[in-house]
Order: sequence, then structure tokens, then C-alpha cells
Amino acid sequence: MPVPWQLSVSRILAKADTIIASTPTKQLDEMNVGQSSARSLALLICWSARETTVCKSCLRRQYSISAAVESTSAISMSHAPPVVQAPSPQLAFRIRAGVVLSRPPQITRNQTPFEKAFFFYQRRLNERLVLPFSRYFYFKAGTPADLEWKRKQAERSTPAKDIGVYNAYGEMAWDDELLVDAKESEPETQVDCLLKDAEAPGVGSDEMGGLRKEVVERPMPRVTEADRKGDQRSLDRRLDRTLYLLVKGSEGRWGFPASALIGRENLHEAAERILIQSGGVNMNTWVVGNVPIGHYHFDYPNPLPIKDGVRESGEKTFFMKARIMAGQADLKKNELGLVDFKWLAKEEIEKAVGPRYWKSLKSMLAEQ
Repeated sequence: MPVPWQLSVSRILAKADTIIASTPTKQLDEMNVGQSSARSLALLICWSARETTVCKSCLRRQYSISAAVESTSAISMSHAPPVVQAPSPQLAFRIRAGVVLSRPPQITRNQTPFEKAFFFYQRRLNERLVLPFSRYFYFKAGTPADLEWKRKQAERSTPAKDIGVYNAYGEMAWDDELLVDAKESEPETQVDCLLKDAEAPGVGSDEMGGLRKEVVERPMPRVTEADRKGDQRSLDRRLDRTLYLLVKGSEGRWGFPASALIGRENLHEAAERILIQSGGVNMNTWVVGNVPIGHYHFDYPNPLPIKDGVRESGEKTFFMKARIMAGQADLKKNELGLVDFKWLAKEEIEKAVGPRYWKSLKSMLAEQ
């Protein structure tokens, strides 16, 4: 096998110059620099291989030189550097916590007209069908209690005065229906009749041997002073309904107390903090559970500037349920910039807040 070492680098370069010199200029112009360099080296290797024998190591070296020259020429002849696109900012929402603070009903709700008529009918039916009262079993004949019973029975013609006068043996005994616009079924009328009957002077055994008057404590009215004055800041109004605390921010919008989360606090901790920062420390409140009862989604008209690769495009407020057991809200030292507050029922909240806000929170509020 012939020795390949006679083909030195100088001979290779000399042969490459000879090939380039013998190639027409027009043909060189049509080829780019990378292609001409690669093709020239390849042609040189093939041509040299015909004249003499080249070892495999030299042949691999020549192919490496050709590839390096071609890659270098392609980079140098590129018209513009490669464009590296910056990663787009990540869109995110600011997480806020809100508190739906409510005062539950203090008394039973008002009856509907149908309920009033139905309950009154049941009481009258029960009064007509029961057995006669065994007066002599409870009152001894001739005692003050027996005389008082006979007096009241003669006045009202029925044991129960609050359901109207009824004489089962009279000519109009059949006419026992409740007339339209009659006041007998109204709770206020029934209470007045019972109080008047209880306070009426009766037979007694006082020093003078005359009549004595019973002192009866009157029930508290269902309509309070705050209802008559229209004071929406008072917790004594609308005792038969659930009231919710609404606050007014410095921008003039009404809503539930809310604030952004601070640090690593959870929603329950944030709700307790918001109640103190908004309504003061004089409210005895209780946050119910650790799970929110609803949320409100709001998109900013213009997203905030990019900060740490994140652009805030809106906010999401998660509402926690809470109860007030005593005390009252005080905005004098609030830290959320609040200017006013109200205790409103569900239908009153709808008129105070915006339609989009109301659509998100109406399902969280109780009907009663």
C-alpha cells in the first residue's frame, strides 16, 4: 500500500489555488462564498484522491475543515442577526377578600294575607268544635273567679274574644265567615283585644270590696323607632329581615367590606382583619367557616404595568360569611378609606350597588 504522507498541506493549498484560478470569474460570482469554499475543497479532495492515495484521517480532517468553512461563511453572509422574541408577560389577577356581615332576623316574619286568613279560620273552627268549657270543674260556684267568668262570657258571647263575637244559637249563627277588609285576622287587632280583655276591671277582693284592674305588660312593637325615622345605620330596623353591612368607599361606590390579601394570610384571617380595619373593634363578630360563599370578577379597563414579569389584568374578590352578635360599626378609625355604612335588606342592596356587582352577589344573600 503506497504511503500517503507525500500529500502535504502545502500541496493541497497549491492545488486549491490552481483550481480557483482555472475557474471562470463569472462562475465564481454566481456561487456564494460558502458554496464555493465547500465545493472547492470537495473538488480538491476528489481530484487529489485520483492522483495519489490519501489516508482516512486526512480525509476526515478535510471534511471537518469544509464543514467549518461553510458554517462560518453562512453566518458571516446573513443579512440580519437572528431575532430572539422576549417572553410575553404573564396575565394575573389580584386576589382580594370580602366579608358578607349579616344580622339575622330577631322576630318572626310578617304573615301574608292568605296566611292571616287561614290561621284565623283554623282558630275559629277549633273554637266551634271543642267541647264546652267545664266551668264548675275549675271555678267553684259563687267565687270571684266564677263571677268574673260569667261576666266576660256575657260580654263577648264566646270564650275567645280575639276571634270575634259568635252566638251559636242566634238567628245569624250560620254567618260565621270572615268578611272582606275585616280586621279580626290582623295580629295587631287580636293583640289589642286580648290586652283590653286582660286589663278590664274584674271582681276582686280588695280593701273596698270592689273591682280591681290587672296590670299587663304590653309586647314590644314590631315597628321600631328606627323604622319610623328611616335610619338605615341602625341595627334595630327591619327586625323580621336579615340585614347586611354595606360600606361606601372614597370613590363613591357601595359594596361589602373588602381588601387585598397581605403576605401569606388565608381568606379566614383576611376576613377577620377586614372587619376590624373597616368597622372597628366594637363589633362582636364571628366568621363562619373557611370556605368562601361566592366571588366577584372584575377586569381592569387598562391592565397595570408589568412588574416582575406579571401584568395584572383584573381582580377577584372572594367573600366570606360572618355574623354580628353585638356592637355597631364605627368608621372613625377605619384603615380602608371608607366614608359611610348602612345596614340593608336584600332588596335594598339591589338599589344601592351596580348591576354587575349585584348579579355576582345576589345568590349569596338570604331571601328573608
